[in-house]
Amino acid sequence: MAYKILIALTYFLAFVTVLPLWRYSAWWVRGFDFPRLQFMILALLLLLAEIIFLDFSDYDSWIVTTIAFGAFCFHGSWILPFTKLFPVEVKASRHNDPKNKITFLTANVLTTNQNYKGLLDLVAKHQPDVLVALETDRWWEEKLCELETDYIHTLKCPLDNRYGMHVYSRLALEDTAIQYLVEPDVPSMHALVVLRSGVRVRVHFLHPAPPSPTENPASSERDAELLVVAKSVSDEACPIIVTGDLNDVAWSATTRLFRKISGLLDPRIGRGMFNTFHAEFWFARWPLDHLFHSEHFTLAHIKRLPYFGSDHFPMLVALSYDEPYGADQEGLVADEEDKAWAEEKMEEHAVEESDVHEPGKENV
Repeated sequence: MAYKILIALTYFLAFVTVLPLWRYSAWWVRGFDFPRLQFMILALLLLLAEIIFLDFSDYDSWIVTTIAFGAFCFHGSWILPFTKLFPVEVKASRHNDPKNKITFLTANVLTTNQNYKGLLDLVAKHQPDVLVALETDRWWEEKLCELETDYIHTLKCPLDNRYGMHVYSRLALEDTAIQYLVEPDVPSMHALVVLRSGVRVRVHFLHPAPPSPTENPASSERDAELLVVAKSVSDEACPIIVTGDLNDVAWSATTRLFRKISGLLDPRIGRGMFNTFHAEFWFARWPLDHLFHSEHFTLAHIKRLPYFGSDHFPMLVALSYDEPYGADQEGLVADEEDKAWAEEKMEEHAVEESDVHEPGKENV
């Protein structure tokens, strides 16, 4: 009986390992991009059990053990960059000049969560320059209005569909826009944030809908929104930051494609996964809340903040604008196949680079 269970679990593991390699956008395929860490752990446990319990005079035992080992290595290769065993992609800041520092607190609040005081306490404690609140409706807007004493620059888009978005900033926001790039009820926000030094940073705040049976049956809408923003920033020389709940894991092929097309860097590489969802289930967590940036910045600090009632943990990321020091930082590079794949995904929803508001473009 134990032998049959090991065989069944190993072939199940093989199936869920191979299935996401299919570029089909259906939620039941793309959903297997998420639990690679869990699959890696399952592969390791199966491998150990098979070494202990299987009879290796039987040829089939070698086959299933090889499958488990291969799955462990495959999933591990996706996870490895998000551990301290991998070289960092973004340098640690060499100084802490407050004039060139910018700190983001990004929080998917969960619309039904009413612990607004928990979020306000986190803001009071960590004093971010910019708060990005997602899944916010009118109720949340009213509860967060006290922030406007200090955070006088705001962008507000309250919605009852779990895609509302609010940005509160101590730093000036210029040339702002709220857009619905792919779906008519899923907004994104775009602005220039002015650092205390006067440097203007192009920032995009995103929260595309995930592929799921209760949201979108496919990932194509999410992918198109991410990639059209990636394309819009790809040829820009100005400082750029993209942040939000992207409803995609850091190690998926589509997030890697976003990084390749945009040329932006991921400060988590070589530092950790910083799993933000699901906050209530320790055994089923993955990184859904992201911040990517151009080579103009180095990392002052990055931290996952405590639970405050949402299904997401908030993230706190502080960057230092230091163009000379960061100039040699390099991320992933797109090849022709990557570019063609990105174009295909954008064409599926008839969205183009020119559709994205490009803050400050007319001033360049």
